[in-house]
Amino acid sequence: MNERTSPQYRLYSQKEKEILTKTVKLSEEVGELCNDILAILKLQRRAKLEKFDKRNIYEEFADVIITAMQLAITAGVDVERAVGDKIKKIEERSSKERQPKQK
Repeated sequence: MNERTSPQYRLYSQKEKEILTKTVKLSEEVGELCNDILAILKLQRRAKLEKFDKRNIYEEFADVIITAMQLAITAGVDVERAVGDKIKKIEERSSKERQPKQK
C-alpha cells in the first residue's frame, strides 16, 4: 500500500475504539439471535437445524440486551432516561392512534 491506497481514517481516542468494538460486538450478537430465529422458523439449512437448541434463544436475547447496555454506557447514554423517554413517546403515539378521527 502507498499513501494513495492506504485507508484515510483512524480512531483518535481509546473511548472511540471502545465504542466501535462494542458496536461490532452488538452486531455479532444480533446476528446470532437472527440465526436462532431463523432456526425456530425452520428457515436455516439442515446442518444448523440439527445442532439447534431452542433454549439457546434466551441466552441470545440476553446477549443482545447486555451488549446494547454496555455500548450505551460506554457512549455516555443515560439508559434509564432513554428508555423512559422512548416509552413515553410510544404511549403518546398509541394514544393518538386510538382516538377517533375527527371530520
